[in-house]
Amino acid sequence: MVARRIAWPAGLVLLWGALIFCKLISLQVVHHREYVKKASERQIEKVEIQAPRGAILDRMGRPLAMSVPTESVSVDPRNVPSLELGSDLLARELHLDPAALYKRLKLARANHRGFFRVKQDLTLQEVEDLRNLQLDWIHIDSGSQRHYPNGTLAAHVLGGVDFKEAGNGGIEKALEADLRGQPGVARILMDVKRRAVAELTATPARAGTTITLTLDERLQFVAQREIAAAVAEHGAASGSVVVMNPYDGQILALASYPTYDPNEPPVTEEEVAARSNHATSVPFEPGSVFKVITLSAALETTNLRPESPINCHGGVLTLFGRTIHDSHAGYGILPMAMVLAHSSNIGAIEIGLQVGRESMYNYVRKFGFGQKTGIPLPGESKGRLRPLTKWGSTSLASIAMGQEVSVTTLQLAQAAATVANGGLLVKPRLVLKKGDKVQPLEPPVRALRPETAITMRQMMEGVVLNGTGRGARIEGYTVGGKTGSAQIFDYATRHYTHSYNGSFMGIAPLTNPAVVVVVTLNGTHGTSGFGGAAAAPVFKAVATEALRILDVPKDVPSQQEPMLVAKDQGTDDLAIADLGSGPNILEDPDDEDRTAEPGGQAEARPAAVAAAAGTQPGKPQPNAVAAGTQPGKPQTNALATGTQPGAPADDAPATATVPNFKGMTLRAVLTEATARGISVQPDGSGVARVQDPPPGAVLHQGERIRVQFAR
Repeated sequence: MVARRIAWPAGLVLLWGALIFCKLISLQVVHHREYVKKASERQIEKVEIQAPRGAILDRMGRPLAMSVPTESVSVDPRNVPSLELGSDLLARELHLDPAALYKRLKLARANHRGFFRVKQDLTLQEVEDLRNLQLDWIHIDSGSQRHYPNGTLAAHVLGGVDFKEAGNGGIEKALEADLRGQPGVARILMDVKRRAVAELTATPARAGTTITLTLDERLQFVAQREIAAAVAEHGAASGSVVVMNPYDGQILALASYPTYDPNEPPVTEEEVAARSNHATSVPFEPGSVFKVITLSAALETTNLRPESPINCHGGVLTLFGRTIHDSHAGYGILPMAMVLAHSSNIGAIEIGLQVGRESMYNYVRKFGFGQKTGIPLPGESKGRLRPLTKWGSTSLASIAMGQEVSVTTLQLAQAAATVANGGLLVKPRLVLKKGDKVQPLEPPVRALRPETAITMRQMMEGVVLNGTGRGARIEGYTVGGKTGSAQIFDYATRHYTHSYNGSFMGIAPLTNPAVVVVVTLNGTHGTSGFGGAAAAPVFKAVATEALRILDVPKDVPSQQEPMLVAKDQGTDDLAIADLGSGPNILEDPDDEDRTAEPGGQAEARPAAVAAAAGTQPGKPQPNAVAAGTQPGKPQTNALATGTQPGAPADDAPATATVPNFKGMTLRAVLTEATARGISVQPDGSGVARVQDPPPGAVLHQGERIRVQFAR
């Protein structure tokens, strides 16, 4: 009986022991890995180690963007013993508003948030004070913050980062994969109160790649300073400057205004709009700077040379019901070089008509327009160049003088570089090195013959010496350039307005070009906002600094007192094109499928062919363009004979004689010269004393009369 009473408890103990043993076998053998994994998940916390973002440097190694270490404080609102007391404590140590902090913490707890950042960028004293509190619910976190030490300098190139320090614009976004690096991971052993006990293992973070740009910090500063001053002086809406090495495409400066500070997030709509890069992302009609492309195409595809006579029709030309004017006093017959120097729109149209539609389109493409340059910046625009099938009856005339096509400042710089380097289209470069690896050059594409480029540079020098670009002269250097003053097209009213895009593209020095500089001011008003008056001085200031920084030797002696040039030979290069009620020539930018000319005129193929020939459909003059006459006039050989529109063909300039200007004022000389359709080169002031050729001499085609004035 006793043995039975003992046997039962003993059996139960043995059974209990067997069950425990089986459980141990299950825990330690059968399910060992499973429970070890669960324990690890609760006791070991993986913490991401943020990788330092790669720095961005200028060409000389000066920092433009960097990541700096920072300390921040955070809490888990659910673990704060008392939100009210915690808010007061943190506010006192961190110099915050306790009421506002309490409200934010209460909202975070109500939303069951497990993380709340109280403050970033702690000072060393604030970090020390918080650690001295020894409160386990206060967490001090180490990290980094993107910093742009020069504020607004090169902001549109650099871009910025978001709250996760990921690129959201500019180079920061375009090269995000290179700059962000590879984050590391640390395994931290935690106790029951989630306090770190030990660091078990860690995978180190790999820092991002350092990017070296082609920009020069000093030149970038000058470009931004000058364009900002010009925008303010001329009441423009925006502006941009691009400075480029013409041989390898390196961009030495790229400025856009208005600008912003990438250290500060945008708040207002104006601050958001200021982040648009006007040099690469905002296309515009170029106006007369585009005549460089027109004349280059003419040198390559026609028999025209710089001395070839071009009939400028006295400054007025009517094509297919559309009347186009030179805004200055019109010219009669000018050499092609003087068409560029004085920026005659009628002359450019006559040249463009001889080039023809297909050749003009091909050369515009050869210069890189209508396509992206490939610069590593987000949002680059390819501009606007409609295919030939969408050209209207007057499109060739419009494009010849820089209308009905839109470009970016960067594209104009690429085109200017083509002329400067001997005819090679080079791709603009903005990234010089990634880490220690120099980025390779893309092979250039030939766009012009070398002799064409040299001739164009010579004609562009005439623009600066005797034409609309005299404000771009640089003492001690030869300079070539072209001004542009384009009316802004209003898509709402479908007419051109009295607001302008004033531009200047320039090359210096011409003997061995070192830089090209393109300046654009958008939304100017009045003659002071034309390219020669507003943009050329910016070119002069920026190019002067570029030549100094690059240590380019002077190639000419210091210039003498500049020649006095007549008022009608000044900086006025505007094309007046049906401001009031004439036919519209631009399609809506969102309408790419129209086959009719804007304004209702059908774009039939015969009309297009007639435009290329310079005649109106249904008119019998097969030789009007070659003759340089206006459609509807009976002269079939006016250009060849040098007559002005309406003059008989037998009044050729070869038999014309030089008038006597002696004793006449400058205004009187210019008035009579314009009336006779001849070109004069005035020098000095007062009344005419000496002239060459003398009165009564035979005046040959394209010859200018030099008149010396004295008091």
